[in-house]
Amino acid sequence: MRLTPYRFRDTWSLGAPASTVFAAVIDLATYPAWWPDVRTVRKVDDETAELVCRATLPYHLVLRMHRAEQDERAGRLRVELTGDLEGSLAGLVVPHDGGTRLEITQEVVARKELLRRLDRVARPVFRMNHALMMRRGRRGLAAHLARA
Repeated sequence: MRLTPYRFRDTWSLGAPASTVFAAVIDLATYPAWWPDVRTVRKVDDETAELVCRATLPYHLVLRMHRAEQDERAGRLRVELTGDLEGSLAGLVVPHDGGTRLEITQEVVARKELLRRLDRVARPVFRMNHALMMRRGRRGLAAHLARA
């Protein structure tokens, strides 16, 4: 069965300094506290964590995120993804209008059998599921930063 690529781009506007946003997004262990779709995070080693995610649709994704780039001065971070999705996730943290803009780009292929089998008919639903997950992530991070 062929692997179909997905590309997602999201921009989050956050009312906190870029350094605070950068610190929050690289601290994967705290994700379950502020992002309801990230159910668990387990540290594998100093550069790798395994996340279990579940958004609106009734399936879990198990992802390993391996740090590929982390440059706070440039505001760049990137992880390589393996597991149910394979590819990369990159972030750019930029000061903007008294707060911060976080630009997120994901380029992945689905390895999970269910996603591959249903891709032709369910692709728009998968994209909607992703959009809802990212919306909850943005809201959760904004609330987390406001409490900090």
